[in-house]
Amino acid sequence: MAKTVNTGYMIFLAVVSAIGGILFGYDTAVISGTIGIVTQQFSLDTMQQGWYVGCALIGSIAGASFAGMTSDAIGRKKTMLIAAVFFCICAIGCAESTSFAQLVAFRIIGGVGVGFVSIVSPIYISEISVAEKRGTLVSLYQLAVTIGFLIAYLVNYAILDISQTREFQSGFLNRMLVDDYWRGMLGSGAVPAVLFLAIIFFIPESPKWLITKGRGSMARTVLGRIYPDAARLESEYEITKSSLNDEVKSEWKELLQPWILKAVLIGSAIAILGQFMGVNAVLYYGPEIFAKAGIAGGDALFSQVLVGIVNMVTTVIALLIIDKVGRKQLVYWGVSGMIVSLVMIGIYFAFGERIGLGNGFMLAFFLFYVFCCAISISAVVFVLLSEMYPNSVRGRAMSVSGFALWVGTYLIGQLTPWLLENLTPAGTFFLFAGMCIPYILIMWKAVPETTGKTLEEIEGYWKRKRKNI
Repeated sequence: MAKTVNTGYMIFLAVVSAIGGILFGYDTAVISGTIGIVTQQFSLDTMQQGWYVGCALIGSIAGASFAGMTSDAIGRKKTMLIAAVFFCICAIGCAESTSFAQLVAFRIIGGVGVGFVSIVSPIYISEISVAEKRGTLVSLYQLAVTIGFLIAYLVNYAILDISQTREFQSGFLNRMLVDDYWRGMLGSGAVPAVLFLAIIFFIPESPKWLITKGRGSMARTVLGRIYPDAARLESEYEITKSSLNDEVKSEWKELLQPWILKAVLIGSAIAILGQFMGVNAVLYYGPEIFAKAGIAGGDALFSQVLVGIVNMVTTVIALLIIDKVGRKQLVYWGVSGMIVSLVMIGIYFAFGERIGLGNGFMLAFFLFYVFCCAISISAVVFVLLSEMYPNSVRGRAMSVSGFALWVGTYLIGQLTPWLLENLTPAGTFFLFAGMCIPYILIMWKAVPETTGKTLEEIEGYWKRKRKNI
């Protein structure tokens, strides 16, 4: 493989594209440190608090819905550039918002960027990767997401500390970091956004996209950088081209072909169900959940930093083993652990005081839940969705699955405050545990093992399955 594949260049392309994941993670997690102060400053009720979190997810739904169509039309690279611009507008706009309505509007714009990169970055990585390394390289995107989470938690913790211990002569700094420190938290996202906008110019367009558009010469140039061996280059080019010969043009109606529709429905099911297993409730409302457990203020944000560290370190482990253990095995073991930890957290909230369980018990199972989630569904979902669909409709099919994912994320973001208040924290975590059951059954019965298979081989699996539809 060392002689036929330029692994270094392939990793470079994957890493640059994965920076979009940092923006995804940062924009998603930074909100957790601002909920309390924004709720207080704008006098938000429970549903408005949910809307503050959920509004960005409306943007993500829109972004995910159009990302596939946009990337199929203008290319993966240009779509990522558009996403970076949205992130810049969001960060600067949020920092300068003068009303709750403005804050919501800019959060929605940032959400569109999140929706775009959540679809396009994994697609791009899967299309420049060799089968033997595709799981690992696409998992770089999820690793980048967790890095974004951790950076956001650290920035939130640092800015909260500054707001409590510092005063600045500069009115601007005082406003951003002391008086309205939520502005500094949200506005700091401009730094990774500008970095992504600048560095994306240094990668080429996806060779598979170029082939679908009939730009064979350009595709060969890109493939030549990835595959220095001429025979391997021609083999990869011909495999992709021949797979397209049997397919129709990339139009929405083609997703209704039974064999493609089945794959899309299965992908959408695992995308939306994954959100109802609690992961985003933890990411968005971690400090509020810790506060209900008696851990408040800076200690709550520090506990959230621990969540970010466990999340990132575990994702590194998943990245190293996903192409060895396999996608489905990671899900089986990880989701089983999630069920145990969610039940234990529910027991803590329901009976903790009565039976003498301390905060350490809750925090331990909270972190164990994050570990199980990060090594399974979080690491696997974008890998599976980026490789499940035929070349000619991959962008649009990913948009459908991404739409399902973000609808689920929005519902959790919007409803979690209501669930915590009305269903109680114990009931909420028991509900999340129950939602793990259908997820693991779908993975067992309906999803193929894709580890080590080329995109064309995975496509062949669904084509063979159409005989049974």
